[in-house]
Amino acid sequence: MEKQYDILSRISGRYDKMSKSHKAIASYILEHYDQAVFMTAARLGETLGISESTVVRFASGIGYGGYPEFQKALEDCVKGKLSSIQKMDAKYGRSTQSEVLASVITADIEKLQHTIDNLDPAAFESAVETILEAETIYVMGLRSNEPLAEFLHFYLNMIRGGVVLLKTTSVSETFEQMIRIHEKDCFIGISFPRYSMRTLKAMEFANDRNAKVIAITDSTHSPMSLYSSCNLLARSDMVSIVDSLVAPLSVINALVVALCLKCPQDVRRNLEMLEETWNNYQVYLNDEINFIDDEPILNYSLRREQDEGKK
Repeated sequence: MEKQYDILSRISGRYDKMSKSHKAIASYILEHYDQAVFMTAARLGETLGISESTVVRFASGIGYGGYPEFQKALEDCVKGKLSSIQKMDAKYGRSTQSEVLASVITADIEKLQHTIDNLDPAAFESAVETILEAETIYVMGLRSNEPLAEFLHFYLNMIRGGVVLLKTTSVSETFEQMIRIHEKDCFIGISFPRYSMRTLKAMEFANDRNAKVIAITDSTHSPMSLYSSCNLLARSDMVSIVDSLVAPLSVINALVVALCLKCPQDVRRNLEMLEETWNNYQVYLNDEINFIDDEPILNYSLRREQDEGKK
């Protein structure tokens, strides 16, 4: 029996060399494998508007003896996902709530340690330099990875200009938003199992335009590494039915901190302008405490006037 995501990785890894019709099948399965598992070759072909024989050839083309063997691999994939619920019940069924809390946090700590031990320092340094030098940065992460992409976009936008968050519901919309990407730009793709075909296609497009491509993903076997020149790997195993995003978020935090240390004056100037704008337009009505140089600033505009009056 294959591991849970082996068939999906196999499809993603061979996607680039597939014919147009086979790419259509691959895209559908990667996005809807939990539905495709119940379809015969004829039904899958009918759904996609292609012939049954094309579906059968697709299964053979990615290394299976025929469609039945291919469908069995899909069944194993779905069973693997469902069995995580059973494993969760077996592991935590008789635990107290505090024991569940301790167990989950301990597992996250282990993922953080694994990430520390396996993240390539050279790749991290390369990612920092690439982001600093890029004219425009495109950030993309979908489904459960969307909060990671939004977090990275939020802080990159505070550090520098020219940051675009790609939020789409279709591949065509993605291409429309990044149609001007070129060799001086940078694309950051964030994807963990289940891998996103939309993110993979966007990375392929960026690579074809000679943009620098950075992948934040879980392993060197991830399909996201097909088009990236720099891979930042973070452990993200399933604890139960939910992906742990602790390690990926820590890697993103480290990126933000490293970027701030590379251009402290720019960051300080941007934060000061932002703080003054918030106060002038009463965006937060002084309800937030912000820190510059480790000093809490309750009202930056007022304090600056006071400082200037002492000169």
